[in-house]
Amino acid sequence: MRDVLSKSFVLTALSFALARVYSYLAGDAPVTARRIPSIAAYFGTKGRYEEVNPHLIDNILAVNKLLLKPPSADCTAVHLTAIVRHGTRFPTKKNVKKMMELHKLIKAEASSPERWLEDIKNKWAMWYTEDMDGQIVDKGRDDHKHLAVRLANYFPSLLSEENLRNNRVKFITSSKHRCVESVIAFQQGLFTHHGIKDVDFSHEVKDDLMRFFDHCRRFVEDVENNRTALMEVDLFKSSAEMKRVQEKIADRLDVPYSRITTDSVEAAFFLCAYEFAIKSENSPWCELIDETDALVLEYKNDLKQYWKRGYGHDINRKSSCTLFHDIFRRLSEAVNELRTGHVTEVATVQVGHAETLLPLLTLMGFFKDETPLTSSNFPEQERRTFRTSHTVPYAANLVFVLYKCPEGPRLQLLLNEKPLALPNISDPVPLYDIVQEHYRDLLQGCNFQTECELKASTCSKCSEL
Repeated sequence: MRDVLSKSFVLTALSFALARVYSYLAGDAPVTARRIPSIAAYFGTKGRYEEVNPHLIDNILAVNKLLLKPPSADCTAVHLTAIVRHGTRFPTKKNVKKMMELHKLIKAEASSPERWLEDIKNKWAMWYTEDMDGQIVDKGRDDHKHLAVRLANYFPSLLSEENLRNNRVKFITSSKHRCVESVIAFQQGLFTHHGIKDVDFSHEVKDDLMRFFDHCRRFVEDVENNRTALMEVDLFKSSAEMKRVQEKIADRLDVPYSRITTDSVEAAFFLCAYEFAIKSENSPWCELIDETDALVLEYKNDLKQYWKRGYGHDINRKSSCTLFHDIFRRLSEAVNELRTGHVTEVATVQVGHAETLLPLLTLMGFFKDETPLTSSNFPEQERRTFRTSHTVPYAANLVFVLYKCPEGPRLQLLLNEKPLALPNISDPVPLYDIVQEHYRDLLQGCNFQTECELKASTCSKCSEL
């Protein structure tokens, strides 16, 4: 599995390099270089989708049908289920407060003569407000409109005008405004692509599927509301690596070391990330963080996701059992309907969060490193596979594609529009029966109610839940 993933990352890096070469040959290399921060590849869950698919920088609707194609010429796609993260959003209220504090500090105390600092102090105005609080931005709507068109080009027989008009494509979303706006944008992308103007948009809100973590009492009690659950993150915040980053930023601003906290460092990182993700600008804030710093901050953010949504605690992945079962229920229903020659529901698009995708990917065994991520092994985790910058940027998507083939139904998985090999299965597009057997224990077990039930000994807040 590690080899497969390493090859995937190498191919991604190669495609990025080729995109840069293409830009250079086209005569716009200097513009591209100025537009993309040197640390853009390390923004984790706050990264642009284009950083995992660099060819989209030149053509946002580009598709590679040689990369995504049926397992053989005799196979036909008959159903897809897509689990999609919402598009690019504003920072949360909590992060806006951190950003405001850093900006206020720099305006009042920073004194370095660097031009970028002068730009921050005199040209850049704090435009983020607390009421933005995670709302979707125009770029986020475009993320979903463009993704919809690309998927329609990859799978024209499924996301077709006929299927849309006949209500054979279902849309499900989390109740969060950024998710609802994303699914509407996705529909707009499809309808505009097909020239449809006389069909109303419709979707279902299902938080039990797309925000399952809120409904899992054991997760809420043992992880979400448990200060010790993220102990490794807290330890890393006080590590030598983080201290060096704090001191370097203080030196760049020419302020006392005591004035730069871990919140200050995180705010600088966020300001660079949000300015780039929202406005595609390589802002002066990016000068505060170099690549060495970014690797440390990326790891801190990955530690948080690992211990809160990934392999750190078993309930993280088990909380996604309800979504896992729902996906395979849809796939199995399509397989059963194939026997009659007609699949009723040809596609389901389900919009949620990074917190929706990460537990599901973890439950299915993806991106599991041999050594757990901890506060003390940052140097050894340089080549880790659990890397949110690669897996869950804005508009990240995990797509299950079912094919009808002469030898039986086959299942292909795609992550961010690239084939994703199933763990410990050599066939890149295995028979559906083999996939079912591979996940037999989860399909027969992994009961959401049982897994999420609070144990009496740890239920300190049962009366409140």
